Amino acid sequence: MAITYKDAGVDIDAGDLFVQKIKPFVKSTFRPEVMTDIGGFGGLFALRKYKDPVLVSGTDGVGTKLKIAFLTNKHDTVGIDLVAMCVNDIIVQGAEPLFFLDYFATGKLKPQEHSDIVKGIAEGCRQSGCALIGGETAEMPSFYGENEYDLAGFAVGVVEKKKIINGSRIKPGDQLIGFASSGLHSNGFSLVRKVLLEKAGYGVQDTLSELGHATLGEVLLTPTRIYAKTVMTLLKEFDIRGMAHITGGGITENTPRMLPKGAQAAIRKGTWDIHSIFKLIQKKAQVDDNEMYRDFNMGIGLVLAVPKKQAEAVIKKATKLGEKAYHIGEIVKGKQIVKYGER
Repeated sequence: MAITYKDAGVDIDAGDLFVQKIKPFVKSTFRPEVMTDIGGFGGLFALRKYKDPVLVSGTDGVGTKLKIAFLTNKHDTVGIDLVAMCVNDIIVQGAEPLFFLDYFATGKLKPQEHSDIVKGIAEGCRQSGCALIGGETAEMPSFYGENEYDLAGFAVGVVEKKKIINGSRIKPGDQLIGFASSGLHSNGFSLVRKVLLEKAGYGVQDTLSELGHATLGEVLLTPTRIYAKTVMTLLKEFDIRGMAHITGGGITENTPRMLPKGAQAAIRKGTWDIHSIFKLIQKKAQVDDNEMYRDFNMGIGLVLAVPKKQAEAVIKKATKLGEKAYHIGEIVKGKQIVKYGER
């Protein structure tokens, strides 16, 4: 008896159906520069309007936050996280996001359920202003557990060479502006699961008063905030000298990545709102502030360094654009580290 690919666990028909289901989502992200349709071997994108363009690329995944999606059977937000983690990395160098590609792998393809993932990716691309021009779907039976999958993303942006932001112009006296995160974003979930699901014994469907009576799963799956359009607008009006995306490593490890030699970030605790999820984690984990600020974003997803005379105007403009923006500190002389103080 002949053995087919489907007998081995790979359903080509399901793959074709999956492509048909995601086509509307993908096309909704296209920009005028996109020169190919979905289904080609490579995505074509025409660079326009740039005099001396430098391409900026970034890649990332969603990490073990996916475990929460598996537990809740909710898959329409992790795609936003995927785009956010890549795009927020490239905008800190002043790059406009142009296009995005994704890699999705699973043990058994479920066209209806898994199309929600691409729906989320498309939403993330729309929020970023970039086009979803390609991707890869891999059905790998026996490689992944039942109902499990993994995601990886790849973003490409562009910036004029003379406008690259690398932190080299940051100097003492510059002010630090923090943009609020939407919660955990996509970092620290191995610790989150260890503390809240294993040690504390919570379930993802539990409604917790500490979280405003939302379910734990809802709070944990809150998608990562995307700052691309706000940053692109601010760059046209203000002298942004450095930016840091606060991801794994928290404020403590990420802020120094934008600092030149001789510059230190003096950050004042208490100048921004800390989401209740961080307070719950710290209480249940019984760890000090140093650990929390090194592991999590603690309510700040992006840090900007701007001239002192522009700080309040940047906050006002960012607020108008829909961000919660805070004046969280300043640049002082010292080693390339974060030094915390109280408000």
